[in-house]
Amino acid sequence: MDCTIFGRRGRARGSQKMLGTPNGFTLMELLIVIAIILILMLMAIPTIGVMKKHANDTSAINSLRAITQAEIQYESTYPAQGYACSLTALGGDPNSGPPTPQAAQLLQADLASGYKSGYVFNISNCTKVTVNNQDRVTGYTLTAIPQAVGKTGDRGFCTDQFGGSPKYDSAGGTNCTQLLQ
Repeated sequence: MDCTIFGRRGRARGSQKMLGTPNGFTLMELLIVIAIILILMLMAIPTIGVMKKHANDTSAINSLRAITQAEIQYESTYPAQGYACSLTALGGDPNSGPPTPQAAQLLQADLASGYKSGYVFNISNCTKVTVNNQDRVTGYTLTAIPQAVGKTGDRGFCTDQFGGSPKYDSAGGTNCTQLLQ
């Protein structure tokens, strides 16, 4: 005995063909969806670049503050030396022995190298006085400039031995005249 289940019109289910209902998407529908996704991605890519530059700027400002703090600590640890006139003097490997004026171990290696988050850091314009035939650094200028202006950052940042809020150069150089707020 055949136990076929019948539909409304008396035909067996499964034997009906669905001619009017498509199974899936047409090629044109898929192309439209892909085009919309590409347009959204193209709109998002410039925003990602701006966000990356902003993050690099923030990292540079925080790195300037870290270097300034390391300078203050260096000056109090080695008063005969004054301030450090190089990032390598503020850095150093903790595994190489105790800190020295040439490697004070106050900065992390990435920042002591002078390169971090798309910015180049430098200590320059060191002013010295001679005390007991030894030079003592009494002032410095600390700069952070983008490795590629417009790509890794837009502004250059500067500060000095007095600390405070860094100033910036909107052209990405070291002519820092505008106060950072």
